[in-house]
Amino acid sequence: MAKSSDETAVRSLWQSPWLKWGILALIQLALIAIPLADRLNVQMTGTEVTLEVRPIDPRDLLRGDYVIINLAITRLDAGLAKSGETLSSGDKIYVAMDPDGDGLSQPTLITANRSAAGPLAIAGIVRSVSDATVVVDYDLDAFYVPEGTGLEIERMDSSRIRLVARVADDGRSLPVRLLVDGQPFKSEQAF
Repeated sequence: MAKSSDETAVRSLWQSPWLKWGILALIQLALIAIPLADRLNVQMTGTEVTLEVRPIDPRDLLRGDYVIINLAITRLDAGLAKSGETLSSGDKIYVAMDPDGDGLSQPTLITANRSAAGPLAIAGIVRSVSDATVVVDYDLDAFYVPEGTGLEIERMDSSRIRLVARVADDGRSLPVRLLVDGQPFKSEQAF
């Protein structure tokens, strides 16, 4: 008899609407947490690089002001492509980066093979290719700033502005800080 009452208790537990709603809530929380965990992973384990930018100022109705990041490394010399590799629009590539004398990270190689790119490389998608230029999207195209400051940044001389991004070992990247004259203007760090 005890066995059947245990089975009945288990059955009634699984039929409980509270359990069903609880499982549904956990699934929703997991779906929200996965992208956050991915960003946190890049932020905590990635290598910082400083990139030259050319900003434009729009607005987002939900998040406020942001600066569209037009990275100087968006348009690359086609001569940086690894010998023997043919690049096409839509290809996933890795751009090897090395800091120059001013501390800005500069592209040194474009390749489809992550291991060939060396220790520090940003992943991107080829948007277009010509004989002289490869246009790349790194998904580092927006940086949110405090309300009312987007126009201020837009009016600044672009040579004063830098973007600090973190780059994970697999090439994923995310913007971390916007620098103006070498000083942090705004940070998107979680911690």
